[in-house]
Amino acid sequence: MSLKIGVPSKGRLMEKTFDWFGARGVTMRQTGAEREYSGAVDGIDGVELVMLSAGEIPRELAAGRIHLGVTGSDLVRDKLADWNQQVAELAPLGFGHADLILAVPACWIDVDSLDDLDAAAAAFRARHGFRLRIATKYHRLVRDYLTENGIADYQLVDSQGATEGTVKNLTAEAIADITSTGETLRANHLKILQNAVIHQSQATLFLARRADWPPEARAVLSALSAKLGLELPAV
Repeated sequence: MSLKIGVPSKGRLMEKTFDWFGARGVTMRQTGAEREYSGAVDGIDGVELVMLSAGEIPRELAAGRIHLGVTGSDLVRDKLADWNQQVAELAPLGFGHADLILAVPACWIDVDSLDDLDAAAAAFRARHGFRLRIATKYHRLVRDYLTENGIADYQLVDSQGATEGTVKNLTAEAIADITSTGETLRANHLKILQNAVIHQSQATLFLARRADWPPEARAVLSALSAKLGLELPAV
């Protein structure tokens, strides 16, 4: 039985993942045409490469269809309820950094903090008769964060496209989105609330607790972790 490891199937995340493993003596490479999403691993026996989108990897880990996976820590936390019971975090990989933040229109001169947002949300509901809308793709993370901070007068609006454009398009009053530089937010006349970083995300190597772990797979995992210099949690 081979140990299956899911990695992003394209772009910078794939390249950086290949670089991270390659620097530790495990060479990953695509095989076949670019759109075939197949790959191979050299430098260690018994490891099978599974090429997936970063958004698919949390689901495949939770289902136990792959043993290990590289994806953003934000995606795992948002897509998996009780995520740390389904997966174990083996190592942050040091790339793919981005912050999940709350942002409001730059013209809201009196709204700079969460407390200000709480007051603005209450005033908005009193004035308009419905809750202030926050557009996001990260419903679980944002809802948990706002609940922890005592903010209730809001509704989450699902964003499937460019979240930054929802305020301009009048489909939301605020947003919660991933940003690395803030340039796109500024270009859309939005400002990040002070101290309102919901999650600091980066590419992370995860282990699937619910995967099938026969002795052969455990042996490969032990050899791989030794090569990568990682400590393993109890599976």
